[in-house]
Amino acid sequence: MKSLFYGLLPVCRKEFTHIVRDPGTLFFALVIPLIQLFLFGFAVDTNIRQIPTVVLDESHTQQSRQLLESFAASDTFRLAVTVQSNADMYTAMRAGKARVAIKIPYDYARQLQSGATATVLVLIDGSDTTVAAQAVNASTGVALEQSLRRILGSSQMPIEVRPSVLYNPATRSANFFVPGLIAVLLQVMIILLIALSLVRERERGTLEQLTMTPVAPLGLMVGKMIPYGVLGFAELCLILTIMRVVFQVPIHGNVFVLLAMSLPFLLTVLGVGLFISTKARTQAEAFQLSMGTVLPSVFLSGYIFLIDTMPPIFRAISRIIPATYYIQILRGIILRGAGFPDLWFNALVLTLMGCATVLLAARQFVSQRGR
Repeated sequence: MKSLFYGLLPVCRKEFTHIVRDPGTLFFALVIPLIQLFLFGFAVDTNIRQIPTVVLDESHTQQSRQLLESFAASDTFRLAVTVQSNADMYTAMRAGKARVAIKIPYDYARQLQSGATATVLVLIDGSDTTVAAQAVNASTGVALEQSLRRILGSSQMPIEVRPSVLYNPATRSANFFVPGLIAVLLQVMIILLIALSLVRERERGTLEQLTMTPVAPLGLMVGKMIPYGVLGFAELCLILTIMRVVFQVPIHGNVFVLLAMSLPFLLTVLGVGLFISTKARTQAEAFQLSMGTVLPSVFLSGYIFLIDTMPPIFRAISRIIPATYYIQILRGIILRGAGFPDLWFNALVLTLMGCATVLLAARQFVSQRGR
């Protein structure tokens, strides 16, 4: 067992010295992820509110004003522009001054008073599907509410639904995005740093000198991994602190369980970075291969889109992406207060992935050294 990891400590000490003496590495590892965290944490907001709306009220009656007040009170629409003609209404939509247009016909009040169905035209800009879907749902809800009030009058509703949102009652976007963003930031930082480190040594010729010494492949691999693993763990603690203090995202579970279950993910991404370094011959190639892992981790891991709604082939691909399991761990512990008995399977899969990638990288390194 000792011979398998022979030379681990000298390699580890050498890599620590390199990291400490390289301000560029420290800046990329500690500062860049924090900048990205602030940008995405503050900029990304999926709560669609106050959609700019243009209004064409041809009725000018109490009933039409009451309807418009209901639209404004929904908090989804912001009645930003009032126009007097169809041409002005379409111009405002085309110019992007409004995403929604509400046109109330001249006979709106008369139709209501006669008991007929009054038609209100709601035009929605479909260039942004998220805004469009929210606008459709909200406008339908306003119309339904107004219809029920006219039918029932002052009597009570026969059925009342009282929804209660668990784990994120305020439906804050930061509570959903920031925990998942931790996985993406750590993955990009660690894979890129460790891959570039080995390729840089290969370009300078120092890696070949290192292979001439009696260092076991696993000793070299693990010795390279430990410093970047410590750096990644420190970055994780810093991001969690900022998440809690700046973004006010509460951690409902046990922090120590979260840190412990983060170790298998760190092991896995370190192994992936090592494997990339054995395949790449230049830093540019290592950078391209490292960044190639980002898009699948963002779009197929459940970070943004629900995995259950994906086609079967993409659901299968998501099962081999490490971020898929780590995001479930992060959101489970941070948002839902889950514990190890609830998430042990994700940690097990990440541990197996980590061991497999490290062994694969070591085997690839041995085969290259033997050529």
